[in-house]
Order: sequence, then structure tokens, then C-alpha cells
Amino acid sequence: MKVICTALFVGLMGGLTHAQEKVPPAFEKSNSDNQEQVIEEIDLFDPSIGAPKNVRVQMEYIDVSQKDLTRLMMEDKSTTTDAKSLRMKVQELVDKDVAKIIDTQMVISRSGQKSTTESIQEVIYPTEYNPPNLNLDDESKDSKVMPVTVGDPVAFETRNAGSTFEVEPTISEDDKIVDIRILAQQVWFTGNTIWYEAKDQLGNVNKKSMPDFYKVGINTCMTVISGQYLLAAIVSPKDVKGQVDPERKVMAFLKCDVLSSIP
Repeated sequence: MKVICTALFVGLMGGLTHAQEKVPPAFEKSNSDNQEQVIEEIDLFDPSIGAPKNVRVQMEYIDVSQKDLTRLMMEDKSTTTDAKSLRMKVQELVDKDVAKIIDTQMVISRSGQKSTTESIQEVIYPTEYNPPNLNLDDESKDSKVMPVTVGDPVAFETRNAGSTFEVEPTISEDDKIVDIRILAQQVWFTGNTIWYEAKDQLGNVNKKSMPDFYKVGINTCMTVISGQYLLAAIVSPKDVKGQVDPERKVMAFLKCDVLSSIP
């Protein structure tokens, strides 16, 4: 009995040894080395292949009077795109409450890719209606007055009211220059305009109105030096009635900063 148990134990140990030898230790070490080599090859933070770069793009909208803008542009003697001096003069007007910062938009984007940031309210409004119908019930058939039912809306559209900022920057090889395409806009809902109004013989009023919007938009391509301000555009704001205000202007300053992903 002792001999049989010993033989069985040796047989089991032999089976385990044979199973272990199916994967040689040298082959396991080789696979581990290959995995480490692959990880090193796709390491984006390897100094030999360069660190990934991002661009911080910032747009500032500053409301100034037409008079102050004309004086600022007349005194500006710069011959480059660097608008830091002009931006500081405008900030002095802001500090004195003579000018007002309307909005500041900012988004971080990778080089060569499109990025968008927005703060909006969706304004949904009807654009098409069913024609008015006569309400011919039992009582109205004997009446000389035919009440009219207003047609229900059958089609709608959506307009985004608020700010939208879309950028597509491309960084130069030395990380000093940014070629950028921007689409920036501010949209305000300013009220409704009644396009149709009628009253039937019972005094029921049928009105059709459409919303009014005021838009300030910039769509352009520029070359910007990293870290510098650039006067991207000058547009006209709205007045309290939602119309173009001829007494004031909005200066749009753009600033791009190339950022490294390694601290």
C-alpha cells in the first residue's frame, strides 16, 4: 500500500513538472520584455518624441463708446499684431466704469482639432400653421356668426440665444505661433414681432408672431503669436430696443497661449 501511494505521488509530481515545462521560463521573460518595449514606444511623454501641446484660446468682448474707440484707434501707432498696449488702455476705461466687459469666452484645444464652448438658451418657435377652421357646432349652425378656430402650429425652428465660441488652432513647430480659425458669436432674444392679427365677429383674436434676435458674429482666420493679445474685430452692440446702437462699439480681443502637458 505504501509503495502504491509513493508511486502515485511521484506520478502526480511528474505531471505537474511536465505541465510547467510547456511554457519555458525564457519565453515568459521574452514576452515581458516585449510588453515593456511596446509601452515605451507609445509613451507620449517621452522627451525624444516631444510632449503633446494644447492651446488656450480666449476672446474678450469690451463695450466702449464710439468716441473713445475713435480716440484709441487714432492714438494706436503699433505696426505689429501685438495689441497688449491697446488692451491695457481699454482696461483703464473698464476700471473707471467708462467701458464694460460684456463677455469672456475661453476654450482649450489640441493642435489641429476643432473645439467649441457655448452658453445658450434654445428658443423654439413655430414657423408654419394649419389654416384657420370654422367651428360649426350645433349652436353655431343657427347663428349668423361663424366663430373661427386659430390654426395649430405644424412646424418649428430652434435658435440658440447666448454665446458660442468655436476654434481650430494649429501650432507651429517652435510652439511660438498659432494659426487659428475662429467662429465666435453673441445672440440676444430681443422680443417678438406680430406679423398677422385678425379678429372674428365674436371678438376672438388670431395673432401670428415671430421672435426677434440680435447677433454679433466673427468668422475669420488669423496668425497669432503665443501669449500676445490681438484685436480680432470691432462690431456694433444693440441698444435697449434691440436695434444697432450707433453710439457704442464692441472690441473683441483674442489671446492664444500654447500650453505644455508636462509640468
